[in-house]
Formats: sequence, structure tokens, C-alpha cells
Amino acid sequence: MNAFKEIETRRTFAIISHPDAGKTTLTEKLLLFGGAIREAGTVKGRKNSKHAMSDWMEIEKQRGISVTSSVLEFMYEDYHVNILDTPGHQDFSEDTYRTLTAADSATMLIDAAKGVEAQTKKLFKVCKMRGIPIFTFMNKLDRQGRDPFELMEELENLLGIRSYPMGWPIGMGQSFSGVYDRVEKKLELYNPNNPKEIDVISLTGPDDPLLDEAIGDPDLVSQFREELELLDVAGDEFDLEKIKNGELTPIFFGSAISSFGVQTFLDHFLKLAPAPTSRASSNGIINPFEHQGFSGFIFKIQANMNPAHRDRIAFLRITSGKFERGMSVKHVRLGKNLKLAQPTQFLAQSRSLVEEAYAGDIIGLFDPGNLRIGDTLVTGPSFEFAEMPHFSPEHFAAITVKEALKHKSYEKGLHQLTEEGAIQLFKTYNRFVEQQIVGVVGVLQFEVLEHRLKSEYHVDIQLEKLPFSFARWVSGPEKEMESFKKNQRNLVTDRDGRIVALFDNDFQMRTAIDKYPGLQFYENSFIKEQA
Repeated sequence: MNAFKEIETRRTFAIISHPDAGKTTLTEKLLLFGGAIREAGTVKGRKNSKHAMSDWMEIEKQRGISVTSSVLEFMYEDYHVNILDTPGHQDFSEDTYRTLTAADSATMLIDAAKGVEAQTKKLFKVCKMRGIPIFTFMNKLDRQGRDPFELMEELENLLGIRSYPMGWPIGMGQSFSGVYDRVEKKLELYNPNNPKEIDVISLTGPDDPLLDEAIGDPDLVSQFREELELLDVAGDEFDLEKIKNGELTPIFFGSAISSFGVQTFLDHFLKLAPAPTSRASSNGIINPFEHQGFSGFIFKIQANMNPAHRDRIAFLRITSGKFERGMSVKHVRLGKNLKLAQPTQFLAQSRSLVEEAYAGDIIGLFDPGNLRIGDTLVTGPSFEFAEMPHFSPEHFAAITVKEALKHKSYEKGLHQLTEEGAIQLFKTYNRFVEQQIVGVVGVLQFEVLEHRLKSEYHVDIQLEKLPFSFARWVSGPEKEMESFKKNQRNLVTDRDGRIVALFDNDFQMRTAIDKYPGLQFYENSFIKEQA
């Protein structure tokens, strides 16, 4: 198969949802259908049960939640699928945001009983900013949920996106009988006694008498036909161009826990989802089907995936060309060549050596410390991809090591977690005694920080929560900056020595901005500017 054909078969997408919507379950069922695993793990791991394949970090197994993004890849029919399994917990880190920059599309999982929830809104907003296609899976249809029309209306009102149901459910909860596939004109029957046993019946359309016979409840069938007629008359038309532009989301209905509707979703999704897409760079748009040279960017760094070997893996999204094991590439930021000798592909913490990979693939590079999030690797003429967003922390704490003798390990661990983007580390500015301050996007990251320093570096820390809620990077004319640094309280420096102002509340921040009109206050610093 030539490179063009290889790239065409790639599908790289993220799964986004609110906690407990069933994201990890859906991910595992997709892996199951792809033959990547023989048995799906459990979301809430009990003592004797198998933990979810995508939750590899020890704290995730203990808490039954995902707190770091996993990369999972498998083959399904003729497609090479790369899933970016993002954390759904409300206290997620900016690791989630950055992972979405490596995806070409997203699957939005929604609990049919709860509808669109807070975390879903946040993650959808990032997808919308990037204009990537969004596919929706309405989950838990085997439980009593909200009216499908109501859920569609909520998508439009809360997220601003129109929808096209690819199928339509017959009943819900105890009366849930199956889903009619509007595209293939097939009926998938739900068997509550054995949900894994799915009968599929081909129909001539929704009026086919076979449907009445299969469902057996005249009222349910009548309601289904009325709803489908309303959908055909008043609903949006299928428009592939709008789907590709993120303006229309195809909706699928099912139950991930019982595998119902998952394979239908996967079959449709792979046909509709885009192959690897173009990326903006300092040298214009890089189109994977036109750009001959190899290129890619680092979107995630993870240390100690294998604690026994103290490894550090940089995750590279390939954006163009063909990757071959042992090839030399140019590290654009450092201006030097790197040999990529041991590239790996992943199924959570399981890994395998990869000989070649193409645009759309995610590979892991063993890194002694040369790579940073946002770095570009290329062959041929140098260019850099657009900056990676670096979000303003919302929670802060002063950090100290409990045992002075462990200071070296403590500094090493802090440096590593800062490099990963799991935390942002600041130092107090112009203080007689320098203090280290940790900033995070979500509170859970403090718990992750304590756990990882303890388990991976054998260091105990003391965290003292601070009242700040806002961080702003500040720059401007030297004279005004000097005045600002002299008079402003709660100044810190980031890892690259840049001045950052911390504020307790919005009023404090607005006051400072009004007082220094000649200065610029940045909410989102960019990693490459700091690198």
C-alpha cells in the first residue's frame, strides 16, 4: 500500500464526555470490536476485577477515574484507528486541552438521562474552536432517560450545534426495544435478558410490517413512526460538508455497557470521519496528502509509564510523510538533528516497537529531556506548527518538601511534572526567601502531584492552598514594567523567568489592568514563546 492509501485509512479521534457518562466503557468496547483486547475491563475496579485498559496510572485504578490522556491504537477492517482517551473528570488538567489538538475529530458521549453536562461543554468548546467534526453517542438508552427530541434541542441551545440522528430509538429504559438505522434501513433489536445478543433485521423502511412483528408492541411502534415522520419533515437534512466543518453532529443511540449500538456507531463513524487533516505552520498549511516530507509535533509528555525503567515518553502526532524507525529528523526549536531509534505505539501502558507510521498516527519517543510540548520535528526545510495553548491556572498552592535530604529527588520530580504540563511551577519574585508555587487548572491535579511524587520519586510534600484564582503573564515597556514590579504584590516568575501576576479575584485583576494601561496582561501564554 502506498503512502497516500496508508494516510487515507487513518482515523485519529478523541472521546470527550462528562464524568460517569460511560466514556471509558465506550473506549473499551471499541477496542473489543477492534480485536485489541479480549475482555473489556471494569470502570470501577473492585479488588478482583480487571481495571480499565485505558486507565494505567495507579491513582486512576484506585479512584476508578481517568486523570491523564491515554493513546490507544488498533486495526478495524481496513482502518487504522487511533483513539485519544481524554480524562473526563471535572478537575482534569490542560493535558486534555492539548490532547484535542492532536485529534482530527471527536466523539461526544452523552448520558441520555442527564443530557449535556458541564465538562462536556468545556471540551466541546475546545473542539468547536478547532472546527473539527463532532460525532455524538447518546448512551444508556437501556435506562430511563430524557426524550430524544429534548436532547437534540439541548445540543442546539447549549452547544450551538445542529444534529442529524443516524438512527432512532424505539422505547427507552424498561421499554427499550432497539434502534432503527435510518441510513442502512436496519433494525437492531435489544434483548434485555442478553444484551450482547443483537438481532439485526433488514427492512424496506420504517413502515415495513416486519418491524411490527419484531417489536410486538403496537403503541411503541406507532410512537416510533410518528417521531420518525416528524424527524423527516422538521429535522435537519444529512449534510456531509456541515459535518466536516463541525456545524452538524451525527447522533447515534445505544448502551456502551451492554455493547448495544457500539459497532453500528463504529462502522458509520469510520466512513464519515475525516482522514488526517491539514495543520497551520510558520510555512503555511501542511497538507498530509501533498507535503512529501516527514513532520510532526509533540502534544504530550509522560514520565514513568514504566516505573521500573524511569522512562520519559514524548507523544508525537505525525502530520505528514512517512516515519521509519531509526530515521533522523530536525528538532526545530533546538536546531539539531535527532535519531528516532525506539518509536513505540500504545494500548494504554502496553507498548510495541513500530517500524513505520504515517500521518495521523501517534507514536511515543523515548526522550532523555530534549523534547518539550509544542516542539516540531521535520525532515527537509524547517518550519514550526502553530503554538500549543498553555492555559492559565485557576488553583494555586505553596509547595515544600517534608524531608530536606530528599530535595534532589523533589526538584527532579517537580521539573518532570512541569515538563509534562501536569502542573505549572512559579517562584516568588523579589522575596527575601524564595517560595515555590504550583498552579493547576483543576484541583485534582494537586492530588495527582502528591501521589506521583510519592510513588515515582519517593518524596513527601506539603501543600498550602493559596487564595489566588487568576494568573496573568505581563509584558510591556521597560519603564512601566519596572513601576509595576515595584508596586504590585503577588508577583511570581514562570519556568522561563517571565513575570506573572497572581490575583485573588476578578476585581483585583481589573484594578491592576486599569492602573497600567500600557502593559499587556495575557491569559493564555503559549508554550513556544516560553520555550
